[in-house]
Amino acid sequence: MSIGEVADKLVKWLKEKLDESEAKCFIIGLSGGVDSSVVAALCKKACPDNTYGVIMPCHSDPKDAEYARMVAEKFDIPVKEVVLDEVFDLFASKLTDERYEDNVTNLAFANIKPRLRMITLYFYASKYKGLVVGTGNLSEIIVGFYTKYGDGGCDIQPIANLLKSEVFELARYLGVPKAIIDKKPSASLWPGHDDEEEMGITYEEIDRYILTGDVDKKVMRRIEEMRCRSEHKRCMPSVPRIF
Repeated sequence: MSIGEVADKLVKWLKEKLDESEAKCFIIGLSGGVDSSVVAALCKKACPDNTYGVIMPCHSDPKDAEYARMVAEKFDIPVKEVVLDEVFDLFASKLTDERYEDNVTNLAFANIKPRLRMITLYFYASKYKGLVVGTGNLSEIIVGFYTKYGDGGCDIQPIANLLKSEVFELARYLGVPKAIIDKKPSASLWPGHDDEEEMGITYEEIDRYILTGDVDKKVMRRIEEMRCRSEHKRCMPSVPRIF
């Protein structure tokens, strides 16, 4: 199947999901990354007049918002910018006396950010009767590289069956700005955050594992360890079978 056919099928699927849900619009968190850019472009094609982006800086690199605005401008998507710095600080202060500045790379702190963003997106989805569109790809879902009830919290996941390499291919086809395609993938959980550095493996290795299983034993162990540890993210909460 050509990349153009993939795009057409995804656009058709998005239209069907919007009709089935009787929702009125798509709500997307624009991070400035390639995944959210591709999802935004697909949603715009599926629903030209009712696709909306939300930019949500939270102690973020200012460049992230610049990239996000670049995408919004490229695809003519109306955006709302909600700065979450103060909300994050207040919430973190209610949880602990520890300073965020001393715990920047601590995931207990870092994961507050995507969860605040999820709350923000669902506020707008509720207000405007929209669907929150997720931006997770297959490579990240397989190894659980996302925040439970954060960026994993959404109504639909249009690129969940695409490898990271396929997302990049689709990005080029859809006309995502080259600056976004070329930059290092990052969830921007802290300054200088690098997806592959945090995972300890590359997206190329994950994609090859999914496609062929032909990877170095050390890489295979790392991927399978991540899959096992994150299984709870891909399942509904466990319920006891006592009746």
